[in-house]
Amino acid sequence: CRECGRSFRCRSALVNHHRIHTGERPFSCQDCGRRFNRRSNLTTHRRIHTGDMPYKCPDCGKSYRVSSTLLRHQKTHTDERPYRCEECGKSFRHRSTLTIHHRVHSGERPYKCPECHKSFKNSSELVRHGRTHTSERPYDCSQCGRRFGDSSQLVRHWRTHTGEHKHSDPTCGKSFSNRPRLAKHQQVHTGEKDYRCPDCGRGFNRRSNLLVHQRSH
Repeated sequence: CRECGRSFRCRSALVNHHRIHTGERPFSCQDCGRRFNRRSNLTTHRRIHTGDMPYKCPDCGKSYRVSSTLLRHQKTHTDERPYRCEECGKSFRHRSTLTIHHRVHSGERPYKCPECHKSFKNSSELVRHGRTHTSERPYDCSQCGRRFGDSSQLVRHWRTHTGEHKHSDPTCGKSFSNRPRLAKHQQVHTGEKDYRCPDCGRGFNRRSNLLVHQRSH
């Protein structure tokens, strides 16, 4: 590549890579108009509209749109968490998740929005935030037609049609429609406080509580 010097085994891989520098997105979704720099990314995206989930877990039967998500899911059956945070002792299945978690302690937010300069801990948060400026809503509910800015919102919305509450707290039996809400609830039992005030060291189990507290300083 003449831009960054990176080398590739075949010309097609170089062509795909070069679009990172040019911003070219020649592959367009017929359903929502979203554009992609690779045909394979468009193929994966199309499964959001078609509902196609070709990658199935042999242990529990759960299906996924992409193979990498299936591989991540399969680690939940082994409960292997080899990546441990030296600050708080929390363990993670993936190194990338540990890297993002470290930013809770460091306060680092390396991904900045070019429109409003708001910063984020990871790139996916920046992508979701970017849609607040463009009003892009690429994920639509096949039941009622309502559209959403990210797939997790669509999943949570879909459960309003099915009545599904699949995430249950083993301590008290209370059920939640998504894992983040369950995780927040479980901090009531564990006393875990991930958000620490840099001024006085006081810990909080929710970022919103930390922000309210910081105003006292």
